[in-house]
Amino acid sequence: MTALYYFVDPMCSWCYGFSQEMQEVIRQLPNEISLHYIMGGLAPDSDQPMPDEMKQYIQGHWQTVAARTGAQFNFDFWTECEPRRSTYPSCRAVLAASLQGKEHVPVMLKTIQQAYYQQARNPANDSTLIELAGKIGLDRDRFSDELNSPAVEQLLNDGFMFKHRLGVQGFPTLIMEKDDKYYALTIGYTKAEIVLERLDMVINDRVAV
Repeated sequence: MTALYYFVDPMCSWCYGFSQEMQEVIRQLPNEISLHYIMGGLAPDSDQPMPDEMKQYIQGHWQTVAARTGAQFNFDFWTECEPRRSTYPSCRAVLAASLQGKEHVPVMLKTIQQAYYQQARNPANDSTLIELAGKIGLDRDRFSDELNSPAVEQLLNDGFMFKHRLGVQGFPTLIMEKDDKYYALTIGYTKAEIVLERLDMVINDRVAV
């Protein structure tokens, strides 16, 4: 089996900054390698407003990511929304989208990132996620029913177990599986050409990454 696992959280700013690099990796990914999205789960469910200190800390991350990657951020989010440190809902949204077809996974992920980072909308709210699902052409009622369903919760927990088994602690992370062995292609932000060089090394048995 040859597979590429992308450990990502829709509300991870470094994952957003990595999104253009990931698109290039996908574009050049050999057809024989299957791609799987594993939700990271940065922060569990919470209905508590984010403390001011954490708001400032995350805004600092956004500035760092923007400076390094060129990604565009809309800082109006911090004044127009009530931020909560809760990324599980957006992770569930990607998984709920997958139940209507695996092809919806990257679309839902990108749509959540755009809503959060560019449109100053809050993906910690189910109402936002349901609206986004309708926007990308999903069956909105079905998505709403499945968003917090046991089936989606099981998928979320299965991903967490896999993440812990491989020792993944940060995002974005790309791990390749080949011949029952696992190789880290990137842990954190890396340019696409470096990821692809490492991938090529693994494919051709030149070096263990």
